[in-house]
Amino acid sequence: MSVGNGYSPPTEERPAVAVDVVIFSLFENDLHVLLIKRKTPPFQGLWAIPGGFMNLDESLDEAAARKLAEETGVTEVYTEQLYTFGSVARDPRSRVVSVAYFALVPFSSISHQPGEFEEATAWHSLKTLPQLAFDHSEILEYALQRLRYKLEYTAVGFQLLPDQFTLSQLQRAYEIVLDEKLDKRNFRRKILAAGVIEETGRRTSEGEGRPAMLYRYKDDSVTEVKTRRLFP
Repeated sequence: MSVGNGYSPPTEERPAVAVDVVIFSLFENDLHVLLIKRKTPPFQGLWAIPGGFMNLDESLDEAAARKLAEETGVTEVYTEQLYTFGSVARDPRSRVVSVAYFALVPFSSISHQPGEFEEATAWHSLKTLPQLAFDHSEILEYALQRLRYKLEYTAVGFQLLPDQFTLSQLQRAYEIVLDEKLDKRNFRRKILAAGVIEETGRRTSEGEGRPAMLYRYKDDSVTEVKTRRLFP
C-alpha cells in the first residue's frame, strides 16, 4: 500500500525464486544429464536437477552460475536460460517459482561434489532416467527440446566436444542429441558451409584408412549461425 509518495512492499508471504540447471554431456555414445540425489525432504532419496534458491544479492544468471559451480566444480561454461516454471503446487514446502537453465559441458570437466543437501551426484542417460523430484521431468523434457533446437540452428553443440575433433566425431554428437541418423555427405557440406569450424592443421587416426583432419570451432561460433535450419 502506498504511503504518501513512498511505497511499502507487501508484508504477506511472497513466492520464493529458485534456479535449476540442467547439465548435459556426451559420453559412451549417449547423451547424459547430471542429477543430484536429495538428502532431505521433500522428495528425500529421489534424484533431481541441481539447483537452489536465489540469494538477495545476486542476479538469476549469477545464481545459476553459483549452483553450477557448487554442484560440478565447473565455471565459465555455456549456459542459457530456458523457461520459468511456476505451477502452484510444484514445491510442497511453499510457493516457489523456478527459473531453469541448461549447461553444456565436456564429460571430463565435471568434478562430482555433492553439496550440503545432496547425498550424491551422478550422470544418467536420458534413455534410462530414474523417477525425478518436483516437476523436474517436465523441466528436463523442455531442456532437451531446446538443446535439439539450438543444435539445429546454431553452433552451440561444440560445447559438448573436446577443443579439437574430427568431422566424424562432430556428426556423431549431432546424431546422438537429435536422435536421428544424418547423411554424411550432406552433414559435412552444411557444417563446412556454415563457416563455424576451421581446420587445425593436425590430423588423427580414426581406425583404418588415412588420418582424419582435426577441426575446432571459431571463437564467435556460439552465436546464431543462420536463420535457416542447418540440420538435418
